[in-house]
Amino acid sequence: MITVDGVWMRYGRGPMVLSGIDTTLASGSVTVVLGENGCGKSTLLRIAAGVTVPTKGAVRGRPTSVSYLPERFPDQLRLSARAYLRHFARMRRLPTRSDLLDRLGFAGDLDQPMSELSKGNAQKVGLTQTFGSVDGFLVLDEPWAGLDVAAREVLSELVVETAATVLVTDHTGAAAKLPGATVYRMVAGVLQPVEESGLVDVVVTCTSDAVDQVAALPGVQSVRRV
Repeated sequence: MITVDGVWMRYGRGPMVLSGIDTTLASGSVTVVLGENGCGKSTLLRIAAGVTVPTKGAVRGRPTSVSYLPERFPDQLRLSARAYLRHFARMRRLPTRSDLLDRLGFAGDLDQPMSELSKGNAQKVGLTQTFGSVDGFLVLDEPWAGLDVAAREVLSELVVETAATVLVTDHTGAAAKLPGATVYRMVAGVLQPVEESGLVDVVVTCTSDAVDQVAALPGVQSVRRV
């Protein structure tokens, strides 16, 4: 069991990004965090993964094995996809999981720098690295973003299949539909539980400028651009 215990976070002298987050992640559970851009979701995930130290509070019971997928890769990542996967496989003393690449439908050049891959192919490489060795804690920041329809379905299958404890953010709506998932929404730096019965898919045709306005409407949990 992983416990997020009274976590507060601010950057420099800025306002509080997280305000007293308290939650428990049961072993083998899937916890989903929804919320608007800039609400603190990614900060919470970095703290949970041990990448960022909170201003106050702590994460207790974090396993020694943590696999973390950030929302974006560094823009200037010069390692090729092949070298990237080999590097992490060597660190874990495990073989490269090319079967995961195939399952996700990677269609790029493995010898191309990660920074030059399409968003979808780079995401598939990142997911292959992340799921290559999962036996503890899996932290995924917007993992469905940029994936094609087939790869999104495969990713959902991978999350269901893993025995690890999963903490994930997602704006596509896929994570909230995972069986047994506990869903929260981040509002003003605080986690608020979302009842499963309150989640309804609504398809709206509108301009790209109106998407943010729809996302800000009361009761809207997530917005997926198609």
